[in-house]
Amino acid sequence: MFSSVAHLARANPFNTPHLQLVHDGLGDLRSNPPGPTGQPRRPRNLAAAAVEEQYSCDYGSGRFFILCGLGGIISCGTTHTALVPLDLVKCRMQVDPQKYKGIFNGFSVTLKEDGVRGLAKGWAPTFLGYSMQGLCKFGFYEVFKVLYSNMLGEENTYLWRTSLYLAASASAEFFADIALAPMEAAKVRIQTQPGYANTLRDAAPKMYKEEGLKAFYKGVAPLWMRQIPYTMMKFACFERTVEALYKFVVPKPRSECSKPEQLVVTFVAGYIAGVFCAIVSHPADSVVSVLNKEKGSSASQVLKRLGFKGVWKGLFARIIMIGTLTALQWFIYDSVKVYFRLPRPPPPEMPESLKKKLGLTQ
Repeated sequence: MFSSVAHLARANPFNTPHLQLVHDGLGDLRSNPPGPTGQPRRPRNLAAAAVEEQYSCDYGSGRFFILCGLGGIISCGTTHTALVPLDLVKCRMQVDPQKYKGIFNGFSVTLKEDGVRGLAKGWAPTFLGYSMQGLCKFGFYEVFKVLYSNMLGEENTYLWRTSLYLAASASAEFFADIALAPMEAAKVRIQTQPGYANTLRDAAPKMYKEEGLKAFYKGVAPLWMRQIPYTMMKFACFERTVEALYKFVVPKPRSECSKPEQLVVTFVAGYIAGVFCAIVSHPADSVVSVLNKEKGSSASQVLKRLGFKGVWKGLFARIIMIGTLTALQWFIYDSVKVYFRLPRPPPPEMPESLKKKLGLTQ
């Protein structure tokens, strides 16, 4: 599979034009004629730096996708685990708003009842579940982006790039949620049902004994309702925000920015995307939290009982959590790409053929 995708990726508009030169091991002698000594002149444009930078693999190769998946594991697993205390309070506010009246009150009540150690409840299923989700989310996003782009062709990929980001991220998240669902169900039970279980080792066998496999996957449909819109916003908003920041805010082209400067842009774009993600996905998140706590309830029953006002409980906490989370995830993911020297294509530019059709070139 990866070999066929890699073949398509070489002609993909998301691929950097300089990467193909590195792959082929030669430059364009027509644009770099020999000097007086017979040796090719050193190119004098910024593209030279990209040619000279040695990537560890080709864009769209099997190694590229595997390392992108590893970046997803690191970025999602670590960030979600680090924010377990905030996630715990948010879930408790959603399932028991009478007891946990706000974010600060929620922390106060939790510390009083469970101590500092109680804030870490659910860390194991969080780490395992979101690591698997990150593997599928980021790894498959890169795969689907290449596949859908080649289905559209170069010009339509540029014109419909937002739709492409939305479709690729939705496709990736569909599989990511199947990987996440069992651990998410265990996490919510541990965090929101006092006395049910304190560890994953206790919760998983108990859940299976009570409800069988259904206990682990009954929340997958609400997860899709929550996570697919969230991920579509996360990727599409991030991609277009990066494009806008380099176009309107950053005072120099991306090719002239250092890697640390590029990572700062990544973090800012990630936080902006995260705020929108939290708002779009919060109602479904409230339903998932209540559904995984209760036995025998359906998503429609929970939604009807919560009402319009109830599904927005805990939104402020989730905006803080998801904004920070998304920014850190994109920052870590991009840093992993830098560390492994993976191709990091710049924001897409209009193809020359499209410029000629639109009369933008002479």
